[in-house]
Amino acid sequence: QVQLVESGGDSVQAGGSLRLSCSVSGDIYPYYCAAWFRQAPGKEREGVATMYTADHSTRYADSVKGRFTISQDNAKSTLYLQMDNLKPEDTAMYYCAARTTFCGGTYFLTNPDKANYWGRGTQVTVSS
Repeated sequence: QVQLVESGGDSVQAGGSLRLSCSVSGDIYPYYCAAWFRQAPGKEREGVATMYTADHSTRYADSVKGRFTISQDNAKSTLYLQMDNLKPEDTAMYYCAARTTFCGGTYFLTNPDKANYWGRGTQVTVSS
């Protein structure tokens, strides 16, 4: 059983920073595609960032490039999403997800239904 548990969501002002964490536990092969998705009220879930844990190659949504960074700790048990220069349009529930194969470039980023595992989410609210 694989579990993903997010934390770190909060309310911040525009221009601020947050770091989200995702604790990964259970029987998951060390090499998988890790991802962060988000969903705002009334909108579809969208990809934010992916990272293939074998080589740490990353992909980002255009809307967050240069502001967000996905990473993994050395023990490979925690994923992070560093979010800088936050904007009100970043307000959403943020979810950690894993796909037990390659990221496929931007394929997983644009196809959240391909995830094998999901966390329950952590809320990020950015005020202007």
